[in-house]
Amino acid sequence: MHAALKLMNHRFQNAQPGASGEAGAACRPPPMVTRIAGSTPLVLDSPHSGTHYPSDFGAACDLATLRRAEDTHVEKIYAFAPALGVDWIEAHFPRIYLDANRDTTEVDTGMFDGAWTDPVTTDELVLQKVRLGKGLIWKFTDEGVPIYDRLLSVDEVRARIARCWQPYHAAVQQAIEAAHARHGYSIHINCHSMPAVAASHATLHPGLVHADFVVGDREGSTADPALSQLICAHLRDCGYSVEYNYPYKGVELVRRYGDPARHRHSVQIEINRKLYMDEQTLELHPEGFDRLRTDLQALVHKLLAHDPR
Repeated sequence: MHAALKLMNHRFQNAQPGASGEAGAACRPPPMVTRIAGSTPLVLDSPHSGTHYPSDFGAACDLATLRRAEDTHVEKIYAFAPALGVDWIEAHFPRIYLDANRDTTEVDTGMFDGAWTDPVTTDELVLQKVRLGKGLIWKFTDEGVPIYDRLLSVDEVRARIARCWQPYHAAVQQAIEAAHARHGYSIHINCHSMPAVAASHATLHPGLVHADFVVGDREGSTADPALSQLICAHLRDCGYSVEYNYPYKGVELVRRYGDPARHRHSVQIEINRKLYMDEQTLELHPEGFDRLRTDLQALVHKLLAHDPR
């Protein structure tokens, strides 16, 4: 477990777009996904904190611009979880390369150089995000900067799905199924961060000043609302401002794996980045980070003691 934790916390700060992110060409690239198997009913996953920029990215933006899309340091905030027997899944690829919290049907086919013959969503609400440039493969940064100065090949997009999306979802699904099989229920926390203020192409609410936390369960469809309210109450008792299902209800990872009627509960938790980091330099604020980690560790202990059946 110690080796896996060391790998999980190794970050690729010197990566460049179009480079492997490794110190030398002879180094083996890191895995796209890490899973540390647990023994409890609780599963945590972080799909957006990856910092390894694959060699085939071919982005037109500089690294500093690309990195503003990351849920930077979320994996460090929850680094205590595996030692408590919590199943942990982490993406090492960046969300701006492929967003594992989107369905494979959420694509802008105008970004591709050939015919896309796979299914494409017709859901109007989902298409609003795709048009913002925030589908499976991002077209724009949160600030509206074009990410590519080229068309992507159909083959490279399918390769990203095979290398990143499929193993990530397989790991989350396996973890939830294993937790449910052991205990008769599972609690899945989908771990995210959000900027202090929503940018122009980030959400459907540009300019919105975010609360400290947003807890989402897609209006009670992915988790028992009582469980979600337990989370909200804990965070409020810790002194944070909390919104429930606004402006973020949860997206693909809770939608796909949350099924409260079958005792599979999935909740998305968004943390305001201002609580723990400088959003421009990405540097941690040690005091805020330590407080946040302590409060979230207390939340995890509370969830481990809670049977939602």
